[in-house]
Amino acid sequence: MTTRHLLAGLAIPTLLLSPSCKKAEDPNQADNTPGGDAGAKKVLRFSAIPDENTTEQTAKFQKFADYLSETLGVTTEFIPAADYDASVSKFVNGEIHLAWFGGLTGVQARNEVEGARAIAQGAEDPQYISYFIANADTGLELSEDFPAAIKDMKFTFGSQKSTSGRLMPSYFIEKETGSEATAWFSQPVGFSGAHDKTAKLVEAGTFQVGALSYKKYDSMVASGKLDPAKCKIIWKTPYYADYNWTAHPDLEKVFGAGFVDKLQKALTDIDQPELLKALTRSKIIPAKNEDFQGIADVAKELGLLN
Repeated sequence: MTTRHLLAGLAIPTLLLSPSCKKAEDPNQADNTPGGDAGAKKVLRFSAIPDENTTEQTAKFQKFADYLSETLGVTTEFIPAADYDASVSKFVNGEIHLAWFGGLTGVQARNEVEGARAIAQGAEDPQYISYFIANADTGLELSEDFPAAIKDMKFTFGSQKSTSGRLMPSYFIEKETGSEATAWFSQPVGFSGAHDKTAKLVEAGTFQVGALSYKKYDSMVASGKLDPAKCKIIWKTPYYADYNWTAHPDLEKVFGAGFVDKLQKALTDIDQPELLKALTRSKIIPAKNEDFQGIADVAKELGLLN
């Protein structure tokens, strides 16, 4: 069995209420934010890790807010997050009820909130990969072998908490070289903060090489935002599991017993091309916490999870 298939199961994505909040008879007639007005309207607030700039992200997820509002009959609002840490913090602090997390951020959020559930993922997410990319001037081309020549080049990860842009690339670098990733490179590594930024920095030659989500690279090329002749794929990692929708357990207290299951069905029933395209997924399928145990194990191994 190849390393790629051995790692296929790897995967490393809410709402806290004030204890004094009381459940109203009408689930749309009470505020669900800490310190909120008990007579205010309840709102299903959700967020996502910022894979791209805030403007694009907000436009994309507003469509999900509209869909969930109509399907579930509750007011739904998208809350953007400035960075990966912020998306986890908003979940843990109760500012959001639901999140589209990466593998690592999902594991971290569920680790902090007892009872939080991964409920859905893209059909592609159980077998996700990262691309290692290089500026054309490096002369590097796509190979099945790990590109050891990048050791002396300027390299950038994405966000420090990104599964496909940092965690799993670091893991595979360590497995291939026997050295901790940031220590293996002869030059200090960068952290761009987002997949699209990694791609553009490598395309421009600011960094010679980098690692990012294959989905973001492919979508940028398809939309004409990235020139694959200038920014080349040089290596594809083995499979691991990644993105997921994670729900906070207090949703059951706010909207009633069984609401998380209804939310899961609303997500897995999505068949609107526009919504699926926004996530760059062909379909949404059920997920459970156990699907991401491999990511949790890697995160612990690399010191990114207690």
